[in-house]
Amino acid sequence: MSIRVNPNPTPDLLAALAEVQQQVDTATVELSTGSRINKPSDDPAGAAQLSEIHDRGSQNDSFQKSISSITGGFQSADSTLSSVITALERAITLGVQGANGTLSDSDRAVVAQELTGIQTQLIGLANTAYQGQFLFSGTARTQPFVADSAAASGVRYNGNASVNTVTVGNGYQLQVNLPGSQLFTATGRDMFQSIQDLITSLGNNSGIGTAVAEVRKAFDYVTAQRVFYGNALNQIDSQTAFLNNEKLDLSRQENAVAGADIASVASQLVNNQTARSATLAAIGRMPQDSLFDYLK
Repeated sequence: MSIRVNPNPTPDLLAALAEVQQQVDTATVELSTGSRINKPSDDPAGAAQLSEIHDRGSQNDSFQKSISSITGGFQSADSTLSSVITALERAITLGVQGANGTLSDSDRAVVAQELTGIQTQLIGLANTAYQGQFLFSGTARTQPFVADSAAASGVRYNGNASVNTVTVGNGYQLQVNLPGSQLFTATGRDMFQSIQDLITSLGNNSGIGTAVAEVRKAFDYVTAQRVFYGNALNQIDSQTAFLNNEKLDLSRQENAVAGADIASVASQLVNNQTARSATLAAIGRMPQDSLFDYLK
């Protein structure tokens, strides 16, 4: 039996070194990223699945960003309407006081003066802006309410009746505002007109009870409209929870498709590094002229 000896092992050793170095590089990347798929060629089918998961993750991030951008506006609008309701409640109280037949003209004038202040306060509240956007101007970017002596109510609306919507999920659009014309100046529920009528009635000492009833209608109407913002905030909470759960599910899917077995990869890396060292040592023991001849 004869034993064949490879007269020139250089090509085999260099090929082995290249292979083990590639294995070291692959294991190093997998440990760094925690993923066994770091380029399409690692697993074409898995890479396609991973791409779809990442696309859905990006879409989820976009929806979450949209929700974050509108939540503060909802909260600000809801808080503003709370202040409007408080002001209207005070106006009702003043109207009831003004209807007291024992009040003098000067007493009613004091009540009317406070109501004028409330009217000014309500204009300011109706012009509330959040991050540079008026909350109650519809889709317009102009200040929605201005004092106007030519208007019967003393206030003019400069916004529009349109609404803004934001996409917060697949096929899920959320209305993010109510126009001021709907909230504050609806026919028969115009809070500015009702306050102005009450001020006029106090000055004339006539029809005060009727004027108070108008303010009460406006109070009830704004209170009912405020429910829109409470419901919207509840929808935001629900959709945020859904998106957070979806994000966790996508993370689990990604790990199932591409997650590296860290303990196994770490062990492989140690073995590959040992093999690389042994191969380098073997190359180092080769006659220099053999190595140089091969590399020429």
